[in-house]
Amino acid sequence: MKISNACLLTLVVLLGFTPSNAAQENPPASPQTVQHLYPDLTSGALSSAVLETLPDGILLKAGPVEIPQETITKIINAQPASVQEDYRKNAFFILEQQAVEKLLFEIAKKELASSGTELPKEPLALIEQFFMTVVFQSLDVSELEIKTFYNNNPDLFGGASFEQVKTPLKEYLLSQKRQQAASEYIRKIGQKIPIQISKDWTIQQAQAALENPVDNVRRSQKPSLVDFGADGCRPCDMMTPILQTLRQKYEGKLNVLFVHVRQHPILASRYGIQSIPVQIFFDASGKEVFRHEGFFPQDEIEKKLKEIGVN
Repeated sequence: MKISNACLLTLVVLLGFTPSNAAQENPPASPQTVQHLYPDLTSGALSSAVLETLPDGILLKAGPVEIPQETITKIINAQPASVQEDYRKNAFFILEQQAVEKLLFEIAKKELASSGTELPKEPLALIEQFFMTVVFQSLDVSELEIKTFYNNNPDLFGGASFEQVKTPLKEYLLSQKRQQAASEYIRKIGQKIPIQISKDWTIQQAQAALENPVDNVRRSQKPSLVDFGADGCRPCDMMTPILQTLRQKYEGKLNVLFVHVRQHPILASRYGIQSIPVQIFFDASGKEVFRHEGFFPQDEIEKKLKEIGVN
């Protein structure tokens, strides 16, 4: 498994003499984090990064890790011309991916240093070893979990018996658990290494990044159903007629949006899409209230829609 794709650092400057009662009346302001200022921007590693004024050309500092603007610019310029503008608008998430890889490498080195085994020199290989031996060590899938998934998704197996798909299905479900565990670990990475991010740059990038199809429907003041998928994926293709029916049935009441993950890879990454299809439900305020992974029958979708007030 490749980990491709953090949080608290407060700088308090005391100037002159401040009486103790004044200090109590005016306590230091809470640090300005990405999550506090831009709650819809990311739920990943940089969500609790603190916005600070950093040296010119430096976008992020976290312990021994420092990422300059030049690094992000080179990554953008290396992309095909057809997607460079999309990457440019989503430079914040490119920075987040770079930060995650570098911070995980530092953590992995520290955690595995006392293992007594020879460690890989390649950063991604070292990170993978860390996840497999530390983060994923206790994960497993029970037979009940396998049977439950099999019974709840009969259309995925083309009539194959449980015994025929049991072994590969266990591997699939274990992979899903590992992905979830990795995402959760990465989301909390800033608790291990506090992160600073350039304030001016982040303000500029946040405005650009929120101009995309998903955030546009979230700001529409109507509930939304967003399906992340791709052509050629069987359960994704099975969702296509359902989405079309829902668009017609709930016209004016519900946004129904399909996002092709190959055309919008950064957007998919931002919303934590690790396998497809995934359906995300947002209420009228734009808050995510539910997500489902895999094929989702229309009657089950409509039950969820009623729960968020769509009739």
